[in-house]
Amino acid sequence: MLSLLKRYRTLLIVSALLLYPFGAFLTTGGRRGREPNVVDRLVIGLTAPVQRGLVGLIDGVKAVVFGYIDLREVRQENEQLRAENLQLRASVHALGETRMENERLRGLLAYAEASPGPDIPARVIGVNPVAKLLSVRINRGESDGVFRGMSVVTPDGIVGQVVRTTGGWADVALVTDAQSRVAAQVQRSRARGTAAGAGKGPLQLENMLRIEDVQEGDLIITSGTDGVYPPGLVVGKVTHLEKTEHGMFLGGDIVPAVDTTRLEEVLVRGNPFGSSAQGGAGEGGGR
Repeated sequence: MLSLLKRYRTLLIVSALLLYPFGAFLTTGGRRGREPNVVDRLVIGLTAPVQRGLVGLIDGVKAVVFGYIDLREVRQENEQLRAENLQLRASVHALGETRMENERLRGLLAYAEASPGPDIPARVIGVNPVAKLLSVRINRGESDGVFRGMSVVTPDGIVGQVVRTTGGWADVALVTDAQSRVAAQVQRSRARGTAAGAGKGPLQLENMLRIEDVQEGDLIITSGTDGVYPPGLVVGKVTHLEKTEHGMFLGGDIVPAVDTTRLEEVLVRGNPFGSSAQGGAGEGGGR
């Protein structure tokens, strides 16, 4: 018993000091007329700091608890707003992509309506990873009227030539392929030459006589003499010329009008000379 009293001595003293005012209040019936005696004043003086400390501690604990609750609610609200923001951003990106696709399709449709012959719209669904033949695959084939030898274009210029086709898809050899040859001419001076693919980088200007009028910045278009591409389609722009002191021809670089690495929608155009003029990517490259 003594050991328990010694162990909880401090707690018992504090409890007695705190309970004394309450007991005194009960014994007096809560009368207002009673003046505190010496013992009352002593107990009040001793317990007041403890009471203030307890009240402050309780208020501090309440502030921490309610602050934590508020902070947790704010954190949950922030997470919800962040999720909604991500959803809105995804929706905006999707709408932007849809708008850009609609603009491309409208341009493609307007170009197809203005062209003299029937064009077949197609979407690029694959890229050939083999370096020996730079080509893309489109989602139109023989069942859609697409056959080997037909030209493929966009409103910006030529893309390539159909080299393989089945019922539902076709492979298109790009103008940048090393085997590609396009009969071309300078739009300004009508000088004729050949735009040859180099496998990567710009096209090469070939078979252009040194005496011909061609300058850097000239627009190169199809001449229509290769039996593949109709005349007047944009090939690219001359960016560099090489004129040697000797020889009959000059060389140069042609930046393609169409970025073949970013193709999405194309038009397949019928051969202007009929189906008998169908050939591979390297055919029809003369002047």
